[in-house]
Amino acid sequence: MSGADEGRDAAGFCAELVRNQDFARYASTLFVPAAQRRALLAMYAFNVEISRVREHVTQPLPGEMRLQWWTDTLAGAGHGGIEGNPVAAELLLAIRSGLLPVERLSRLIDEHQFDLYNDPMPTMAALEGYIHDTSSALFSLGAGISGWQSDEIEHLARHAGLAQGIAQVMAELPRNASRRQLFVPLQLLQRHGCGMEEVFAGTETPKLRAALNQLIGEAREHLMTAFALLPSVPPDVRPVFLPLALVNRDLERMSRADSNPFMPLVTSRLRTLWTLWRASRSRVFSGGS
Repeated sequence: MSGADEGRDAAGFCAELVRNQDFARYASTLFVPAAQRRALLAMYAFNVEISRVREHVTQPLPGEMRLQWWTDTLAGAGHGGIEGNPVAAELLLAIRSGLLPVERLSRLIDEHQFDLYNDPMPTMAALEGYIHDTSSALFSLGAGISGWQSDEIEHLARHAGLAQGIAQVMAELPRNASRRQLFVPLQLLQRHGCGMEEVFAGTETPKLRAALNQLIGEAREHLMTAFALLPSVPPDVRPVFLPLALVNRDLERMSRADSNPFMPLVTSRLRTLWTLWRASRSRVFSGGS
């Protein structure tokens, strides 16, 4: 098989991985120029690999070893090379092409070490720090792939990531509670008079609902800030932020009085594509009049 064929196979593998495991981000890449799509899918496939390590191990140590392999690979110190790992091959191609910086990818790996343990997220500041180097970083890196970097874009990426990251904490509450993992800040829960065990019990109480409503409110504030900032960045970079349309939809559903935080949100792929398509044609994302 030629190098070109291997490259196409690796790119196809990444696209399929993201389509199956992170359809929202996969669908958003359909609205960016084709020249940027391959690097975006490589980055999102890498994110799938890193963020799902916890699901593939039963103890922290094997998870630490998997994350360390990725850290070594990014540093050029991988043992045994990247043969047989199409995600690593595609990611390193994007790095060598100058589209992705190693340092921010390494910080993303470091943050996901938290996932391997059952220590509770202690404070809102700690959660924001975690999200800054994960969800916000992906928006910022995506903007870089599109050819744009600025303080304004970084500011937008921060708020966009916080909105998306907090919404993800809420969306993953049923699964995380079932394995006694807490991403809802413990300090926030205690402020409303409840604790971890109420979350792990999987039953909504008025005090827990008040804490979760405050968290949703934080996400909505970041989302509104991100939407207000979008017109200040070049139209070419705005499609990278299309997932915010999905965040807006999810937060609206979570805010409803009859919403059960322990029932998984289910959205069809067709609905996801429809939401993104409508957003892509709106003035805030297209830059049109």
